[in-house]
Amino acid sequence: MKKSDDTYAVIRVGGQQFKVSTGDTIVVDRVDAEEGKSLTFDTLAVRTASGEFDAEAAKHAKVKAKVDEHLLGEKIKVFTYKPKSTFKKTKGHRSRLSKLTIEAITLKESKEQASGA
Repeated sequence: MKKSDDTYAVIRVGGQQFKVSTGDTIVVDRVDAEEGKSLTFDTLAVRTASGEFDAEAAKHAKVKAKVDEHLLGEKIKVFTYKPKSTFKKTKGHRSRLSKLTIEAITLKESKEQASGA
C-alpha cells in the first residue's frame, strides 16, 4: 500500500531490524514498557521524501512508537526422540511479543544545515 509520505526508516528492536513508516504496526519481541506508553528508537537508515538515503539525517533521526498491547505468539511444539530406544520428549513454548504502532519519524537538522553553512 503506497502512502503519500514516502519517508521511511530502518530501526533495530530486540536484535531485529524493521523498515517502518508513520502509521505502520509491527510485532516485536516483548519490550520493557507498559501498554499505552511511547518509546523512542534511534535509526539505522532513513529515506527522505525526496527519495535520497541521507546518512547524516540517520544520525539525528528518531522514531516514536506507542506500545499497543502485549501478546503471546503462536504455540510451537518441539518433538525429539532417539531411534532404537524409548526416548521421546515433547516441549513447547509461546513467544512473548509486543505490538507497536509507529507514531512519527522526526528528522532533526544538524547544526551545519540549520546555520546554512
